[in-house]
Amino acid sequence: MTTSEAVGSNWAGIYDYRAAGLLHPADAGEVAQIVAKATKVRALGTRHTFSDLADTSGELVSIDRFQPDVVVDADAQTVSFSAGLRYGDLATVLQERGWAIHNLASLPHISVAGAVVTSTHGSGDNNGTLATAVAAIEFVDGTGNLVRLGRADADFAGAVVSIGALGIITRITLDIEPTFEVRQDLYNRIPWDVALENFDAITSSAYSVSLFTDWTDKGISIAWLKSRMDAAAPPTDLFGAVVETTDEHMLPDQPPSNTTQQGGVPGPWNDRLAHFKLGFTPSNGDEVQSEFLVPRANVIEAINSLREIGDRITPLLLVTELRTMSADNFWLSGAYATAAVGIHFTWKKLPLEVLALLPEIEARLLPLGARPHWGKVFTSEADRIVPLYPRFDDFRALVEKYDPKGVFHNEFLARKLGL
Repeated sequence: MTTSEAVGSNWAGIYDYRAAGLLHPADAGEVAQIVAKATKVRALGTRHTFSDLADTSGELVSIDRFQPDVVVDADAQTVSFSAGLRYGDLATVLQERGWAIHNLASLPHISVAGAVVTSTHGSGDNNGTLATAVAAIEFVDGTGNLVRLGRADADFAGAVVSIGALGIITRITLDIEPTFEVRQDLYNRIPWDVALENFDAITSSAYSVSLFTDWTDKGISIAWLKSRMDAAAPPTDLFGAVVETTDEHMLPDQPPSNTTQQGGVPGPWNDRLAHFKLGFTPSNGDEVQSEFLVPRANVIEAINSLREIGDRITPLLLVTELRTMSADNFWLSGAYATAAVGIHFTWKKLPLEVLALLPEIEARLLPLGARPHWGKVFTSEADRIVPLYPRFDDFRALVEKYDPKGVFHNEFLARKLGL
């Protein structure tokens, strides 16, 4: 039975939802009933977006109370489940059954549906965004019909990364593989000149690599290498940076107890690929986030351009993380048709100051082809965002097909995509 409550704010407390209420349907049938009667409605995940992306003038719908219904198909090497499941919870079930997914984002706390529709990612030169593991999706469209799309369907590439514009995703099928173990090693201090000259070699030195900086002359303050135990061992020396012998948080004032096991200790993929433990507050918790996915061919130019305004970035910043990903074919993905590097800013909780600086950052990055992460804070609007997506007209046609009455339209889609 559907229940309702007040909505409240997002995870970091910087955005207060304006929706009339939050509904908790018990299954896809109840979602369909809600949508069929609604004038405006949107899906709400685990509240890890930092803007009005998920908001609506009507009511919000959360599927967090669906039965998880995790079904592993060993022959097809897939798993299907309720899309509101968090990655950390899904990963625990998969590990118990001897399976894994190819990658995780830094936070295991996020819902699979929310991560997929916003093109959220982990890291690794040869790893696609989390959406690349999707084999099929089921969603309730704007007419209240339940739609299922798989890789063989023509609309699939446009519907997976949909930022909630096509419907409310109720079930997802992901590719899986046999479980594997990972070790996590940290390396301190790589000067800018060394890091930029050897960028490709550094990011390819492990299965997943994260580089952290505060944009000062110190360069890369710490590198996190996550290496699969069935692949080559990590280097003992990373272009002059040696392995750190003590555990560290990427933020200097946070305890390493919040982070996943370091020190080169092997462990299951689900306890290493994410940066943070499921049972702890992720990151700082009191923050604003922005991220831009830069085509890999332009990343050195992008980094050098940002270094020019490092004295303006650093006072507002907690940390920046650089992560790589391979190209994909999802029309609204940050990595559509290009290998990309995510330049992620975890800002202090100074939203006004951050909003004042972002136009300068975007003026430097967007001409290089950078695409903002849909779930983070950015200031550019449709005139600058739409040209970054070559298949946008095709996506608009999908919106008209699956949501002809604009049930899922909101202020964010109007500003950022002109929908």
